[in-house]
Amino acid sequence: MARILLGVSGGIAAYKSLELARLATLAGHGVRVVMTEAAGRFVGAASFEGITGAPVLTSEFERDPLRGAFPGDPLPQHDPIGHLAVAANCDAYLVAPASANTISKLASGAADSMLTTSFLACTAPRLVAPAMNDRMYANPATEANISILRERGITVIEPDEGVLASRGEQGRGRLPDPARLLERVEAVLPGGDRPWDGLRVLVTAGGTREPIDPVRFIGNRSSGRMGLALASAAARRGAAVTLIAANVSLPEPAGVRRIDVETAAELADAARSEFPSCQVLLMAAAPADFRPPAVEPGKLKRADGLELRLEPTEDILAALASGRAPGQTIVGFAAETGEGARERAREKRSRKGIDLIVLNDVSDQAIGFESEDNAVTLIDAESESEVPIASKEEIAGTILDRVDRLRQPGARSGLY
Repeated sequence: MARILLGVSGGIAAYKSLELARLATLAGHGVRVVMTEAAGRFVGAASFEGITGAPVLTSEFERDPLRGAFPGDPLPQHDPIGHLAVAANCDAYLVAPASANTISKLASGAADSMLTTSFLACTAPRLVAPAMNDRMYANPATEANISILRERGITVIEPDEGVLASRGEQGRGRLPDPARLLERVEAVLPGGDRPWDGLRVLVTAGGTREPIDPVRFIGNRSSGRMGLALASAAARRGAAVTLIAANVSLPEPAGVRRIDVETAAELADAARSEFPSCQVLLMAAAPADFRPPAVEPGKLKRADGLELRLEPTEDILAALASGRAPGQTIVGFAAETGEGARERAREKRSRKGIDLIVLNDVSDQAIGFESEDNAVTLIDAESESEVPIASKEEIAGTILDRVDRLRQPGARSGLY
């Protein structure tokens, strides 16, 4: 996969960098770590070395046993200058956490540590993830330094807002979760070596809202988490991903193009516009099956009572599948409850003419709407397989693996 250089500066958030290194290594990336002297007061080099399988560099004057190579790479025949070699060999360089002091040095072009010298010498995409007290982050000096980095083409990953390290402190300055940091790094990696490079993927997520009056609507409890997990997994594989998000409050994955919609009609319009140019459609959204025929112009009064008449909405998935082009792969989802769920999902896959349907039982609160986990059954034209309960990110990977198999020459499509 890729070679990621991780710079760790001094701050309590440095413990998150250990998890970041672990996730990047598990994803198949080669990881090297450079640390400032202050970072060593919060985390130890031995921990990073155990995770990455590579020595940590803390001084530009120390010899690199790997001679600038990354795990899995052959060693060069000569002994190059450490801070130049490790920077030249990386595909992306992320500094996380980036303390206020380190950000100041990077903005000024200082070269007084292994981290700053290698950053200055790096021509690969560079990212900085600030992490500090909210008052330090909001200080005009820090703001000016961050602006300078952005002007120079360096990606700045905004910190999260929440509880900070100092007791009783809360505000903007938290280092984002390691999984989000890895997403941002993977989004800037050069293409050409990922399995879905060049593939165009359309993902729908969330649940539509059909207005009754200016205040009320008919909707469902879909959070969009499954769709976001699919978009993230496809982007990590190198795909160009477009996400149509129906009332999704969660942020989209890094590198994903997002289109926001509210109603089933808006979802249908956006999907019709985007579908012809995609090669894979992952229809994870939960559009409403019914809607009021008209929206009341004013808020309905409780005292007047309410008699609601509904009309069916368009079957978006079936309409898209009926106009599919050769080579397009379509995945649908079936949220079911009770007996006969699998039979209904089989019938739905066949009736809509799609390649794969993902069945999940939303009556189980552990894997239903808004949960972080899921358990599904994958049903295509030739096989069915149960995927036991796991995180939605893991489930997304399993679904995309099945899509890979369906796209192999000779695989049967949903048209059979």
